[in-house]
Amino acid sequence: MTLKITETILRDGQQSLIATRLKMEDILPVLSDLDQVGYHALEVWGGATFDSCLRYLDEDPWERLRIIRENVKNTKLQMLLRGQNILGYKHYPDDVLEKFVEKAVENGIDIIRIFDALNDIRNMEKAIYYSKKYGAHVQGSIVYTTSPIHTMDKFMENARELVDEGVDSLCIKDMAGLLTPFKAYELVKRLKENFDLPIEMHSHNTAGLGAMTYLKAAEAGIDIIDTSISVLGSGSAQPATESMTAALENSSFDTNIKFDELVKIAKYFRDIRGKYDDFLGSFEVDPRIISNQIPGGMISNLRSQLKTQGIFDRYQEILEEIPRVREDLGYPPLVTPTSQIVGTQAVFNIVADGRYSVVPTEVKEYLRGKYGRPPGKVNEDLRKELIKEEEIINDRPANHLEPIFAKKAEEIKDTAETEEDVLSYILFPDSARKFLEAHYVSK
Repeated sequence: MTLKITETILRDGQQSLIATRLKMEDILPVLSDLDQVGYHALEVWGGATFDSCLRYLDEDPWERLRIIRENVKNTKLQMLLRGQNILGYKHYPDDVLEKFVEKAVENGIDIIRIFDALNDIRNMEKAIYYSKKYGAHVQGSIVYTTSPIHTMDKFMENARELVDEGVDSLCIKDMAGLLTPFKAYELVKRLKENFDLPIEMHSHNTAGLGAMTYLKAAEAGIDIIDTSISVLGSGSAQPATESMTAALENSSFDTNIKFDELVKIAKYFRDIRGKYDDFLGSFEVDPRIISNQIPGGMISNLRSQLKTQGIFDRYQEILEEIPRVREDLGYPPLVTPTSQIVGTQAVFNIVADGRYSVVPTEVKEYLRGKYGRPPGKVNEDLRKELIKEEEIINDRPANHLEPIFAKKAEEIKDTAETEEDVLSYILFPDSARKFLEAHYVSK
């Protein structure tokens, strides 16, 4: 069979290695070459790209998507959607989720990869429904992690729930690069035996396992793998596209992608990468990730923030604290937003005056069930101490959220020109208002 490739350099590759700072001016010149390779898809949007465009790059994320769509004629465009979190860090009402999905498809997205940080399918069901409603290919994600409660049987249960929801394909989302080769073989084999859907694997090479894991997944029948051009690949990003293509060439898993075309694209990114040296993450293999489980997309940002705050010397202590916080919170997989929740609490536990002496609101809301059902049992003594007698939410968290799109549209009507602008404002109010005022009101 031909093994298909999804290229991630425009989204997760650059998110993992240059903190999502890749500018549109450096994306545009290479789009035509990327479009000619023969990729299954280009991952170009979602994740942290939306926030970064507004907050750091002075760019409209919607316009970025439209420009990419105009210049990519042959290849499907893919995005990463955080279920009910959309692209933010909390749950949003269903009216906002529906409008966002509608506009994402309208502006050029073909494939929507949907995940929930807790593998709580209740937080994905509406995103799946709306994505299908507006004509996108819906890829449901199983967030992979390791803990005493995360077993192969549990992942199969997650897959069954997603298939029952009507997804078009499944993704094994190994955001921290924890999936080992033989575990990958077992998981893919079981999925292929039980479900007649395409299976994609997304991993990172942070712990040095990525390429080996992909090879064993290929032997087990994986249909698609995620890779990133080597200039922003490997390390905490996906395994390098060129390396994986070369490894599979002339095998029964040949990608049918020409190596020389990838070399040309890599040269382009190599020539412009120096512009991003201030944000460049590590390409080193770091097996510590196997225990602290920090995902690739979080590492570069964590290091950058610790350096900015002058506490990078506490980095190792923070890495060691993260698994302890994670256990207290019931072993959530570390992916947005739970990676930020656990990571922030771990930082406070190390730099503040005692563990849990400073507790962000998000941790308390997590313990109340506002993010969904924790995978395992939380530390009940800690929960009682932090949330007192507050009510715990046991049903779908978004059921408790009132529609807000019309209200927010009225609130920003003097600045927003489109429904896309309103969505930007709802997701990131401060950054979006600043951007919109600078670009529209001043005209």
